[in-house]
Amino acid sequence: MSTALEIEAAIQSLSPQERKKLVRDLPALLPELEGDEAWEQIIEDARPRPGLSKRFDAIEAEFKKQPESFAEIRDADFDRKK
Repeated sequence: MSTALEIEAAIQSLSPQERKKLVRDLPALLPELEGDEAWEQIIEDARPRPGLSKRFDAIEAEFKKQPESFAEIRDADFDRKK
C-alpha cells in the first residue's frame, strides 16, 4: 500500500484530463468528502467571489422587502432522500 506522500506525488503527475476524472471519482473513493469537511473548506476559502456576493446581496434585499415569500427551513429539509 502506498503512503499519502506517494499518492500525492502520483496525483501531481497526472495529466489535466486525468486529474478531472479523479476529482469526479473521489467522492466514491472517499465518502467523507460529501460531508461537513467539504463544506468547511468552502466556508473557509477566502477567495473573493463577486458574482456570488452580488447574488447573496440581491437575496438579502428581497428578503427584507418580502420575508413572507421565503419558505421556513425545517429540520426534515436536511434529511437524506433514500
